[in-house]
Formats: sequence, structure tokens, C-alpha cells
Amino acid sequence: MEAIKGQRQITEIASEFGVHPNQITNWKSHFLKNGATVFSRKENPEMLELEEAQERFYKKIGQQQIEIDFLKKSLQKWDLMRKGK
Repeated sequence: MEAIKGQRQITEIASEFGVHPNQITNWKSHFLKNGATVFSRKENPEMLELEEAQERFYKKIGQQQIEIDFLKKSLQKWDLMRKGK
């Protein structure tokens, strides 16, 4: 945002944030070229697809965590029974 405001030199901003001035320039031009889409109310089909995939992955991870917890408890019970406790 500092680079877009134009109130300070790119080199000054880059030095403050510890990045190369070319990177600041690239980010600025990318934002100026594509920034309107960030604030657009139109739904991006690619973004929706990514969000759906992310949701599926979170569900799968949750399911696997439940299975792992169940197996750990079962193994502990089996181990206690095997040791005769």
C-alpha cells in the first residue's frame, strides 16, 4: 500500500520491509493491473473451486484425525489387555 500511495520512494519502502525494490515494483504493478478483481463482487469460478477443494481436504483431515484417535485408544486398550491389567 505504501508503494501505491506514492508518498515514499520504492527503495525506502523496500529497505523498511527487507525486500528487494524490484519485488515492491512487481507487487505494485500486479495490484494496479489486477486489484479491481479483489474488490469485485463477481464470483470467480476458479476461486470457488479452490474453496470447495479446501473444504473437502479439511473434512478428510478431520475424518482421519478421528480415525487416528480411535485407533490409538483401541491400541492402548489392547495393550492393557495383553499385559493382563
